[in-house]
Amino acid sequence: MKIVETSFAYKVYDEPSQMSKEDQALMEKAIEQLDHAYAPYSNFHVGAAVRLSTGEVFIGSNQENASYPLCMCGERVALYNAAAHRPKIPVEKLAIVIRNLRMKIDKPVSPCGACRQVIAEYEHLHGQNIQILLKSDGLQVYEIDSIKDLLPLGFDNSFL
Repeated sequence: MKIVETSFAYKVYDEPSQMSKEDQALMEKAIEQLDHAYAPYSNFHVGAAVRLSTGEVFIGSNQENASYPLCMCGERVALYNAAAHRPKIPVEKLAIVIRNLRMKIDKPVSPCGACRQVIAEYEHLHGQNIQILLKSDGLQVYEIDSIKDLLPLGFDNSFL
């Protein structure tokens, strides 16, 4: 037996103003989407925005359902929105912002497993990494270079 360790590095911005103007604008689009989330059960709002390699931005927010498996996360809504409108254009960056109406969350929250898998699919589809920006109620923003950092043993079509 052997033990294999994995780790990754990510950037931490103490506040959004430390990011590029382009990334700040993308984050603002994601923040705007928090008000469009439909989360009557969890009170956990997610706003997301993706920027394509063309510079176009597509948005999304989480949409809950009393039948929980039918819920859709904000980041997937944004990715599917972009894919529906510009299917051949790669996603360059994805901003994800959360707000829990029941409690303040000071540190950024990463995507759920299903969203990680969907992000991985779009990275694979277009053959390039998608940088991910994460933010919550606090000022800090995390920047991750690729979903492969959050999903190091991911499933892809090479197994099929």
